Amino acid sequence: MLKSLLIALLLIVPPGAAAQAAKPASAASSAAPAAAPPQVLLHTSQGDITLELYPDKAPKSVANFLQYVRDGFYDGTLLHRVIPGYLVQGGLYTRDLQPKRTRPAIASEADNGLSNLRGTIAVARGADPNSGTAQFFFNLVDNRRLDFVGNQSGLTWGFAVFGKVTRGMDVLDKIAALPTRPLGPFAGDVPEPLVVIEKASVIGEEVPAPASSAKAPAKAASAAKPASKPPAKKSGGN
Repeated sequence: MLKSLLIALLLIVPPGAAAQAAKPASAASSAAPAAAPPQVLLHTSQGDITLELYPDKAPKSVANFLQYVRDGFYDGTLLHRVIPGYLVQGGLYTRDLQPKRTRPAIASEADNGLSNLRGTIAVARGADPNSGTAQFFFNLVDNRRLDFVGNQSGLTWGFAVFGKVTRGMDVLDKIAALPTRPLGPFAGDVPEPLVVIEKASVIGEEVPAPASSAKAPAKAASAAKPASKPPAKKSGGN
């Protein structure tokens, strides 16, 4: 498995800054500490789920997810796909199982060294590794076969992990235990009753502006079939 690259920061002191360089060492030690990882609260119809995100490992995926949260995009959407012993997926469909309009897809960060272990959240996508938009999934077990293996194809590319559940795995396990059925465009795996993300918010931030004032998304997801999803449990990986 390819390992992620580390970016080195080079501090250059210009010649004219000798006086500043002579300041007491205590001045440098007073620098602000690194910011804490962002956290998101998903208030669902089955209970609350708290997430901690990894912007250092998956900056594009985290920024994309946070923007959808801040836009109020996830409010009223479903956790529409439940496969016990595998995953819980959501982030696109309304209560009527209609897909919402999304922003452009992002580049995959599946090669960031993070593994699809139980409790992690990853970017859902289609056959193209770079087709992820708003959908995500929670790993209910260690799904290492969904990890990045190589860039030969979508089968080997894997799915980008960008955070983990810090509270609420019991909620996800409860959701995973719900009966499922075919409904709308889905041949199966839709939980009964429907599981709604009633509110998604970034912990510690102000309440976002109403969705109507948010920037208009760039494109619509197809309603013909489930979009941007991990492989079916028995397919062997995609």
